Amino acid sequence: MERRRNDNVIEIDLVELFFVLLRHIWLIIASVVTGAAVAFVVTVTLITPMYSSSVMLYVLSRTTSITSLVDLQTGSQLTQDYKVFITSRPVVEKVISDLDLDMGYKEFVDNVTVENETNTRILNVTVKNHDPQMAKVIADDLADVSSVRMAEVMETDAPNIVDYGHVAEKPISPNRMINTVIGALAGFALMAGILTLRYVTDDSIKTSEDIEKYLGINTIGMIPLEDDGNEGLKKKKKRKRKKTA
Repeated sequence: MERRRNDNVIEIDLVELFFVLLRHIWLIIASVVTGAAVAFVVTVTLITPMYSSSVMLYVLSRTTSITSLVDLQTGSQLTQDYKVFITSRPVVEKVISDLDLDMGYKEFVDNVTVENETNTRILNVTVKNHDPQMAKVIADDLADVSSVRMAEVMETDAPNIVDYGHVAEKPISPNRMINTVIGALAGFALMAGILTLRYVTDDSIKTSEDIEKYLGINTIGMIPLEDDGNEGLKKKKKRKRKKTA
């Protein structure tokens, strides 16, 4: 498939484009390295690391038998209700007030994740924060406040807190490796795109093969552009001047 312009349609010779990119391989490698380095530095210096802490709640109901079908269905329904209650405004605002947090309701909720394991009545509440100790404190208080609030509003047994949060040793984000790889790919894509654009928009004729390929005519001969004759005359004149001197 050759690069031709017919009716404003550009066809690209992929093999030729490959060799164009191959001739500029060092530019591409430099762009890849630069992109990876920039992404790594930005990740380390400009992005605040986030830590997480999780608490586990077990949902109960007021029925006496925990093995009956009705109890299991009721517990499953309560689990879904509790997921909503945990991030309700009264619960969140109570936690913010208890811990004197400098954040609003939406910011708080954006850093909270509530998950329910399939076919279980276990709720995992995860809190993210830039301070690992604060993430644990918020998760613990959120579990306590939501548990009490659920029991009061729904007039049922409060969910048991199976496990309180732990202080994370490593951040969950940002991922340095992934960001560095993304930066390297971005560098490659940028340079490859620039080289491809230059190739596509270059209409100049460089060789006799280009004339036959793009214009469809045969070349009879070639006129060299090197001015070897003039250079020879200049050298002869210099020699004559030296002799006369």
